[in-house]
Amino acid sequence: MTDTLTPAPDALSLSDYLQAYQATLVTTDGSYALSVHGEILVGKRVVPYHLVPDEGFLGKTNKWRKLDEASRYALLTERWNTAARARLEAQLLQCAEHIVAIAHEYELDPGSALAAFQAKYERAQTRCTLALDRIAALQGSHAATRQAEKTRDAINLSLYPESFTVAQRMQRHFIAVLGPTNSGKTHAAMEHLAEAKSGAYLAPLRLLALENYQRLLDAGVAVSLITGEQRKLHPDATHVASTVEMLNPNKPIEVAVIDEIQLLDDPDRGAAWTAAVCGVPASTVYLLGALEAREAIESLVKRVGGTLEVRELQRKSPLQMEKQPLGTLKNLQAGDVLIAFSRREVLSWRDQAIEQGFAVSAIYGNLSPEVRQAQAERFIEGETKIVVGTDAIGMGLNTPARRVIFTTSSKWDGYSEGTIAAALAKQIAGRAGRFGAHETGFVAGFDAKTHRTIAALLHEKLEPLPNTGFFVAPNLDYLQQISAATGQTQLQPLLELFTKHINVHDEFFLPANLTDQMEKARWLDTLPLTLADRFTFSLCPVSTKIPMLERALQDWAGCRAKQRTAPLLRMEGRGGRNELQYQEDTCKLYAAYAWLGYRMPETFPDGEMAQRLMQSTSEEIDALLQAQNTRQRHDRRRGPAGKPRKPVNGKRSWKG
Repeated sequence: MTDTLTPAPDALSLSDYLQAYQATLVTTDGSYALSVHGEILVGKRVVPYHLVPDEGFLGKTNKWRKLDEASRYALLTERWNTAARARLEAQLLQCAEHIVAIAHEYELDPGSALAAFQAKYERAQTRCTLALDRIAALQGSHAATRQAEKTRDAINLSLYPESFTVAQRMQRHFIAVLGPTNSGKTHAAMEHLAEAKSGAYLAPLRLLALENYQRLLDAGVAVSLITGEQRKLHPDATHVASTVEMLNPNKPIEVAVIDEIQLLDDPDRGAAWTAAVCGVPASTVYLLGALEAREAIESLVKRVGGTLEVRELQRKSPLQMEKQPLGTLKNLQAGDVLIAFSRREVLSWRDQAIEQGFAVSAIYGNLSPEVRQAQAERFIEGETKIVVGTDAIGMGLNTPARRVIFTTSSKWDGYSEGTIAAALAKQIAGRAGRFGAHETGFVAGFDAKTHRTIAALLHEKLEPLPNTGFFVAPNLDYLQQISAATGQTQLQPLLELFTKHINVHDEFFLPANLTDQMEKARWLDTLPLTLADRFTFSLCPVSTKIPMLERALQDWAGCRAKQRTAPLLRMEGRGGRNELQYQEDTCKLYAAYAWLGYRMPETFPDGEMAQRLMQSTSEEIDALLQAQNTRQRHDRRRGPAGKPRKPVNGKRSWKG
């Protein structure tokens, strides 16, 4: 059993208490919870655990945020103490002893079942059930047929790195360049890439791929741009700039640069970074990202093979918290960046800043990369004086701000409104004080509460990324192997089989979040399409939350099933009062058609037209944003009775 500490509760702060009792606060399923770690002893076997106790949920995010420090402390000590640990370890011991007994009887290795006790964000009872399911599966396999053995082998995530045969044959040297925003991580890596005989830059965003494609072009490199929706192919290309999902694992190159490596920990997209580290066939591989990724990188490189060199960098210009919150938009200055966390709030704050007489750039995720870049360039060139943006500016946009101002410290996380993560706060704040443009970067909150919260987040020490549990998503070959082993031909059940990861021994690799893909797979399985076609449609970057786009994807899949071409229809009509939203959705529609056009050109023959319409629609959106800028500034100058309109209570309002 783990040795538990019994300090006097009234002598400890909240953080001290957590540390003393080997616990951390986590958010899972929209709630705050305790995640605890320790060990139990089963015979002579030491079994580590890292779990959320069944009684460790502290309440929904909103409820927890409303509690004061004393109430949080009281709830924490009630839910997690020496007695609670004893109950948890008794629960785990009972489960583990049962597993070990079965393993002994059937001459099985209980390791993969007991490894289920290590899942930082999951409930103890859930993982005990999973552990028992695993040993039951192993018990069944003892008398299973050859067919069942083939099934387990087909879903063996432990062999994931070995599936990248070209990279596995190479002697690769990894160089991790780690540091905060504005520490110069990219410069040396891109110089080496430009000088190499061949290479690849792998980006998290189309915007970053485009930016570094241009950078390589300017350096005289024969380079192609390849993203899901866009191709600019050089006939004699030696290099490629692409989004990370477009990795080519079969063509050996000299140098590769993988950007934003800390996204390994992202349950939705982290699988692409796992694949890149495992499979990029380059002699030298640069891994660029945040300092907290170091332990994860060391662990993953050790597993996939190769040598590792780590370079840690410091920020080039100091970052300083303002003494006071901004308080009012009257205190805005040229060079400021306002941060909000939704499209609606960005446009509202933009309008208010315009009312103060500023020309403003607006940047948010729903805009295409081209529009975001155009809006950023207007700020860089001085055409606009203020940027209002979401966390979309935190990655991939060169916005040399003098000061970053958070209008709020809360963001909707899909379950509830909650305080942003310290890592996100630091990444966004780091955009202030760009080296060579401003000597010092300044950060502030709009109001006193936000100011205090952001200051605390910037001082918070970040936890390192986990050094196990790297996310993996199945490619088509993987699914076809499972299909051949099981006889299952429907996409949705195959994806479910993959997520159950029957044959995973140590939790080093875990299935990525495939929820959205499986939702599409359900209706795709009703169509007379090949597995390959259904898999491709399931990956098409279309949000099912936008009805127009969801209907389009279903219509296009129907055309493919009927072996008819899918015409590209230019969107007619206007959006009226929602013109901007209409144009944004239209641009996404053209992007999705272009994405499919590269993969199924016989069904989607108008891919080049879709590219042109993407570009022209992006230009319309940028022009619309600028027209709103001009019109509102003009209206402000006129105002009722010749007086400028002013914001009321921090919200857009008109008097008169």
